[in-house]
Amino acid sequence: MKNTGMLLWLDDTRNPMEGDWLVFSPIKPKEVIWVKSYKDFVSWITKNGLPEAICFDHDLGDLDINNATYVEKTGYDAAKWLVEYCIESRDKLPLYNVQSANNVGKENIIRYLENYKKLYE
Repeated sequence: MKNTGMLLWLDDTRNPMEGDWLVFSPIKPKEVIWVKSYKDFVSWITKNGLPEAICFDHDLGDLDINNATYVEKTGYDAAKWLVEYCIESRDKLPLYNVQSANNVGKENIIRYLENYKKLYE
């Protein structure tokens, strides 16, 4: 069961309550939960269930310039985990949007979630 009116905001730097970041929300949230890492994202959903909506950032944490890899798991990793969670729990994906400035990462998240919806919902 989804937490109606709740937005889960995944972003390591952008405070959803400052400025106009909530324009990215696919709902008019009654409550906003800000998680800043993949680990916190997984932990929150595991403990509380699915929110009505999720906003994803792609680049969470530091980029290792030498290896061109992220030290922390990304928003794309969170999207993949979310799909597995929905498959196992037989829940539909929450509404979602991506506020990432990383256009490639943003498109990867959207494409992954849209492909899941086409195949399974």
